Amino acid sequence: MTPAKYIEKSERASQSARLLLEAGDIDGACNRAYYSMHDAAQAALLALGHADYNATKTHRGLIAAFGLHVIQTNKLPRELGRALNEVEQVRLLADYTGDAIKPEQAAWAVEQAVVFVAAVSALLKNSDKLPAE
Repeated sequence: MTPAKYIEKSERASQSARLLLEAGDIDGACNRAYYSMHDAAQAALLALGHADYNATKTHRGLIAAFGLHVIQTNKLPRELGRALNEVEQVRLLADYTGDAIKPEQAAWAVEQAVVFVAAVSALLKNSDKLPAE
């Protein structure tokens, strides 16, 4: 899959997260918000030449690789790396623990996804390392 396809996928997941939040599906909104960020992170790593399958085949591996190759190299602000970690934690709560997620937490996660995807999209548009489509 190309970086552009990952971004398209992440934008769809972000839109779904907003719709689910509006419909009152808090857990679904958190799930889609995280996966929106996950796919955008994949796009960034792929575009920048750091899409090592063995390193990114797990959620923790993907987040670590994103931190190492995108955040620590100052391609994107540290706040986005923290947001990716925190939204993943909210998603884990929503998907696996059965703990109630507050609507404010879900709204925050959805907003973080929107900001994250926009930042990664801008990075990719400004990157001279994007592979030709």
